[in-house]
Amino acid sequence: MFTLVEPFSAEQTIKKSLFITHVAPIKTAQEALDFFASKHQPEATHNCWAFKLEQSYRFNDDGEPGGTAGRPILQAIEGQELVNVAVLVIRYFGGIKLGTGGLIRAYGGSAAKCLQAAPRQEIIPTTQIVCEASFADMAILRSRLLRPEVNVLSEDFGDQGVVWTLGIPDALLAELEQDYTNITRGKGQWINAKELD
Repeated sequence: MFTLVEPFSAEQTIKKSLFITHVAPIKTAQEALDFFASKHQPEATHNCWAFKLEQSYRFNDDGEPGGTAGRPILQAIEGQELVNVAVLVIRYFGGIKLGTGGLIRAYGGSAAKCLQAAPRQEIIPTTQIVCEASFADMAILRSRLLRPEVNVLSEDFGDQGVVWTLGIPDALLAELEQDYTNITRGKGQWINAKELD
């Protein structure tokens, strides 16, 4: 799966109608709705949109015939294996009716073209781990655990050492947990952050 790195825009004219597409990475439905509100052009004929999160999606035809705008935009997102993405396609009617098939192609195609040009990145599944390190083990644990692909989300020092909250790519999880257990001789705390909720 992929997501976008940053917002991006593109436009094209199809049979005298201007289609302006704005895309952006999002983390929540509210972020998507805020993005649509910020780019909404009230003088345009239609402001049609779709967003897709990992667990949900929504779309809106904004007055176009049902299924001819929002759903094709959503299909463009899904067709490129994207999540956590919002897409707004604004249409200024040019006087020539496109018909149902033409609308589906115009909205879906505008979304797809913009998404293809937008910078993207792969989503790497990660797990948050909370682990502690005594001052005696801290240097070796830092060198083994804190690799470039591991995100240090927090680092809290106490009397005995440090507690790290780490975002670890799932592909490295088993290996790093084994390293941690070996270095701390099985005495350290290695806890999946979900267990703390």
